[in-house]
Amino acid sequence: MEFYAAIDTNVLISALLSKNEDSPTVKILEAVFDGKIIPLYHKDILAEYDEVLHRDKFHLQEKVVHTVLLAIQQYGIEVFPQSTGIILADMDDLIFYEVAAEKENEGAYLVTGNQRHFPMKDFIVTPAKMIKIIENEI
Repeated sequence: MEFYAAIDTNVLISALLSKNEDSPTVKILEAVFDGKIIPLYHKDILAEYDEVLHRDKFHLQEKVVHTVLLAIQQYGIEVFPQSTGIILADMDDLIFYEVAAEKENEGAYLVTGNQRHFPMKDFIVTPAKMIKIIENEI
């Protein structure tokens, strides 16, 4: 089964920096490459990914960044969401929320390590919960 998900930038960073191949964030990224998660994106999400993944403090190799960005676009679906009118504490997170909300009726999720940045909604999940959903544990 495939699942649609807007993946918050913090999940990608955590996955790429993790030394634990069993961490939920690593499993999320693997699920994208395995076709279990179809990433939902918007040009603003791609721009944020590109900017954050290129930050010097993360020391990510250009080849790795390029591979991840290409995979998101190649395996993903571009979404052009309607405005929800919601106000978030960090409005940079709004595009992730709106992309997932646009496809919520198709079973989409927003996968984030920062649930407190978003309203309490069933479609907003942690990486660990998303892995359990994929594995049909919940």
